[in-house]
Amino acid sequence: MMTGHKAEAGSTGRTIVIGATAGMVAGLLANLVRKAAVQAPTVFAGQWDAALAAEHAAALKIFDLLEKTEDHATARRSFLLMQLKHAISKHAFQEENVVYAMMRDQGLTDAADHLNHEHGYVKQYFFDLTEMSKSDPAWLPKLKDFRSLIERHMEEEEKDLFPKLRGKLTDEQNHHITAAMNKEGLKLA
Repeated sequence: MMTGHKAEAGSTGRTIVIGATAGMVAGLLANLVRKAAVQAPTVFAGQWDAALAAEHAAALKIFDLLEKTEDHATARRSFLLMQLKHAISKHAFQEENVVYAMMRDQGLTDAADHLNHEHGYVKQYFFDLTEMSKSDPAWLPKLKDFRSLIERHMEEEEKDLFPKLRGKLTDEQNHHITAAMNKEGLKLA
């Protein structure tokens, strides 16, 4: 027979376990909702190429905000740079794991390798801008050089390489690449 104190302790222990489990489930659900919200604009943009173009436009808006900052706005620069890095990293993950892979499968290997190579320079710019003092007068010119690279990269994708890939794919393949890209995006969203 259990004494009153032991029964109370057992009840308290179950309550703690139930509360912890509920908290964990709530946290997981909140994370899924957050991921869905981050990926939603890409999903709602439609086919893979339109979705990537929408992500390009969103990244350029963050560049716009960064370019309007003053040298003393170091906290704002850090925050916006973090947002830009997350947006472009998720975007690059989708491209590298799905779109560029499909480009290679469709005989556009040199183009896919070229685009992937440029992603290395994107990472270098992020490293340099993160390491530099956000109040350094050279920070904004470095950001503008970065934007120039990004805009050339985006233009090449949107006006040349993505239409080439889209034209090589059947409707079913285009639908598949859209779904696969969104699945990859959710991983980093």
